[in-house]
Amino acid sequence: MPVKIRLQRHGKKGKPFYWIVAADSRTKRDGKFLEKLGTYNPTVVPAEITLKVDRAVEWLFNGAQPTNTARAILKYKGALLKKHLLVGVKKGAFSEEEAEKRFQAWLTEKEAKIEAHKKEVEAQRAKEKAERLEKEKAINQARAAAHKAANAEIVAEAEASETATAGNEPVDAVEEALQSEQTIEEAAGTAPAEEKTEE
Repeated sequence: MPVKIRLQRHGKKGKPFYWIVAADSRTKRDGKFLEKLGTYNPTVVPAEITLKVDRAVEWLFNGAQPTNTARAILKYKGALLKKHLLVGVKKGAFSEEEAEKRFQAWLTEKEAKIEAHKKEVEAQRAKEKAERLEKEKAINQARAAAHKAANAEIVAEAEASETATAGNEPVDAVEEALQSEQTIEEAAGTAPAEEKTEE
């Protein structure tokens, strides 16, 4: 039975989450599997990977063939290196203790690189967040200044209209008085003519 170490998709639409499994190559991608070896979450930076390294190495020794992505994950987590070191032990190149010592040294170096990458990503995110906040502050200040200027224009227009109406009030009163006098005179002048025509 040809065994593959491959990814099995889980998670929801747009947010994939994978199981790393050893499965018969003839089964469907998300079908039955022989053993779950770990998980892979590519939606976070850096990607989160958990792997049972010893079980993966055992499957590799038994002839399981990883897919391209699974091979990259096994390499990233050190499963391929551990298999290589165990092959060296079997050939007598060095002892098992030496192989474990080399593997642990590689692991500590890898973890240091991962931590440095995490810090770099966090620093970049903090920098981007600070830049976004500065841009938002600048936009808010510009909006506030524009709003203040618009309010000042409205107040100035209102004051100008008030002064114009205040200066026109006596003129309007005089005009109204003159018009009322003209109407009275017209009424007095037309009344006798109407009486004569009636006679």
